[in-house]
Amino acid sequence: MVGVRRIGAIASVAGAVLLLGACAGGPAPSGPVATTGSASTGTTPGPSASEDGYAHSPNARRVANVPLSAPFDGEEAWGTDLAFQGDFAFSGNYEGFTIHDISDPAKPKVVTRVVCPGGQNDISVSGNLLFLSVDEPRDDDTCESGHGDENEGWEGIRIFDISDKTHPRYIRSLATSCGSHTHTLVPGKDAANVYLYVSSFGPFPDSVNCKPPHDSIAIVEVPVTDPAKARIVAQPVLFTDGNDESKPGATSGCHDITVYPEKDLAAGACLGNGILMDISDRTAPKVLQEITDTENFSIWHSATFSNDASQVIFSDELGGGVSPTCDAKTGPTRGADAVYDISSDGKLKRRGYFKIPRYQTAAENCVAHNGSLLPVPNKTIMVQAWYQGGVSVIDFTDADHPKELAYVDPGPLSTTGEPKLGGSWSAYYYNGYIYSSDIIKGLDVIALDDPLTDPAKSVKLDELNAQTQVSYPE
Repeated sequence: MVGVRRIGAIASVAGAVLLLGACAGGPAPSGPVATTGSASTGTTPGPSASEDGYAHSPNARRVANVPLSAPFDGEEAWGTDLAFQGDFAFSGNYEGFTIHDISDPAKPKVVTRVVCPGGQNDISVSGNLLFLSVDEPRDDDTCESGHGDENEGWEGIRIFDISDKTHPRYIRSLATSCGSHTHTLVPGKDAANVYLYVSSFGPFPDSVNCKPPHDSIAIVEVPVTDPAKARIVAQPVLFTDGNDESKPGATSGCHDITVYPEKDLAAGACLGNGILMDISDRTAPKVLQEITDTENFSIWHSATFSNDASQVIFSDELGGGVSPTCDAKTGPTRGADAVYDISSDGKLKRRGYFKIPRYQTAAENCVAHNGSLLPVPNKTIMVQAWYQGGVSVIDFTDADHPKELAYVDPGPLSTTGEPKLGGSWSAYYYNGYIYSSDIIKGLDVIALDDPLTDPAKSVKLDELNAQTQVSYPE
């Protein structure tokens, strides 16, 4: 989600940003989105209703929920991203992070909640280390910090030792230019270091640490055995437009970067455009191609590679995550996913679009958001969060005609018709189940039972950071 402070900064480079309730004057009827061209029409099995008010396809069901609880029970204690390691799921929150024991996925338990405020607290894990992104000004870098000065406050990366899951230990922080909206964990070429590609956006002319232009990312090197010596080793400039608004696809930093280290590739969703990068030199990524879609894409948000890296799926977060864009007025190609072929020389060619085939009401924020690949041999199948549109499982194998295979869709949070923020922020497949971080309802566990996706259950991972892709067996 694009934070309130950031929406104004990206509006000029990403098109008009919608406000809650701006898309439709009333609830839209449920049903498939009318489509033209190569956008998905959806072929999901008919819905079933569950006792908890969630509509779902017959092949998917919510089997567990761990609600947010004290100290994460404040009005803006919003759940954010997820990471996984062994029998643990790590969930970010605007107020800190939670470690869950998921050794029994049907009965997940809270191991600990760590209070360390700072939106969005985008999260990743590697070995005994946990990393958090802070993209709102704080009055210092500690976990006791309060809201800081808009133009001079601290923002950046926090590093924790999680060798004891019951008592994570804060190691240190690094301030990064324009903060850290998200970050991507990148394994080094050897085991000595891991790297973080820090994505942030701006610029803010009055800011001390985020002056225009802002066409770069920060690269943090973390020595695995001595993380206290973590440092910023590079600030590569990825764009040369200087945030010139007269140029199509002008951008001001990246929202998210997905890396595929085994292929030495990265795909950046960089607000005004999408980019493909060579990361064979981890500290000096090279842009292979930039693409724009000014007709359909507003905020290039995230990316997912196919297992063979022959394709990449970009998503558009029209409205910054707070708008009701899953309606007939917005249409099937905006606030959606787009599939691109990757040629042997690193060129991108657009194929089809996908958007969930169920209209949501004007009170429900809904748009494409975080997801991950399922390890299904010879298929490109992805699970994805859609905020109050719920969780969707999508088959992109036919890139011209993506289709939905399964879904779990909560009812509207609002009982009055007034917009209310919520829904699934991230939905990832890990060791046989889908895990969803709901902004206000906590951690959901979803069982997926379908002959097409069942082969994924045999693949077991030791760790998953969804923006750090690993190859699955074919």
